[in-house]
Parts: sequence; structure tokens; C-alpha cells
Amino acid sequence: MTSELAPRDGFHPDLPDHQGHPHGDPSARSRVHHIRADDLDGDTAQTGGMRRFAAVSGARVGSERMWMGQTHVAPATSSADHHHGASETAIYIVSGHPEFVFLAEAGEGTEEVRLRTGPGDYIFVPPFVPHREENPDPSVEAVVVIARSTQEAVVVNLPALTVHHPDAPEAD
Repeated sequence: MTSELAPRDGFHPDLPDHQGHPHGDPSARSRVHHIRADDLDGDTAQTGGMRRFAAVSGARVGSERMWMGQTHVAPATSSADHHHGASETAIYIVSGHPEFVFLAEAGEGTEEVRLRTGPGDYIFVPPFVPHREENPDPSVEAVVVIARSTQEAVVVNLPALTVHHPDAPEAD
């Protein structure tokens, strides 16, 4: 979608859909792309309790090694348990106070770990680590920006949280 406010120029053209090239338009890798806040794509991998919107992806701009977008978690909502496969995930908290929950080994068992965050904080989620996002605030939506080390949003929804063992073979 092209805005009436910003003229098209050689540095910010829309990405045309060129079928046959593995990343859309072959010239997509030789120019800068501008993704407007009102042009995020909700047609991406989803997890219950949250809404993801793609900004940068292989399909949208021809990226080969990263995905970036926004996630919104409604007030008083928890996401489903999930992980992001082999993708590393970095998260920047824009607004709200989302909590990131995972399990860790503790003595003979496991314990739930909660990372309470606020605007300006960052979170890093290593590959295959099961987790969920929660927004305990009864009235304010939490919004975060996500960057992943894969060109598309990898999401593996899980029936429950488990402890991640990095040396164990992964099964999806």
C-alpha cells in the first residue's frame, strides 16, 4: 500500500510480486525497503492469545536471514505455550508490562520462571526454548517488536511448557 503522504522513489518502492525468483523480485536485494506502520501483514504464524504482524520477511521484502514484526497481547491474556524452532528471537518491549514464562530445572524438579518487563526492556529467546507471553494488566495491551534469525516467523505451538535441554535432539 502506497501512502499519499510519501511519494514513491527509487529507495522506497513497493515490493512487486515476481513469481519464480526464490525471494520475489530479484532487485529486492539492491534497494532499501520502507514498511509503514499501517502496512504490517497479519497473515503470519500465530499463537493463541496474541496477534503477530510481519514487517520484514522473505515474502515481503526478500530478506534471507531475518524476520521482524510486532506482537500484541491483549489485556489479561496469556499466549499458548510455544517455541520458535531453530530461530533465535530478540524482543523489544514497546508498551505494557508483558511477562515471559518458561521452565527451568531446579533441584529434583522444575520451576516456573517469570521475567517481568517494561517499555524499553529486551528479551532474548534461544532456539527451541518453550515459553509463553502473558499480559497481566487488566486494561492495557502489551506491544513488542520481534526480530528472528529466520526469514519467516517460525512458531511451534505446544500442549504445555517443558524444560529445554540444548544437548537433546529436537522433535517438533
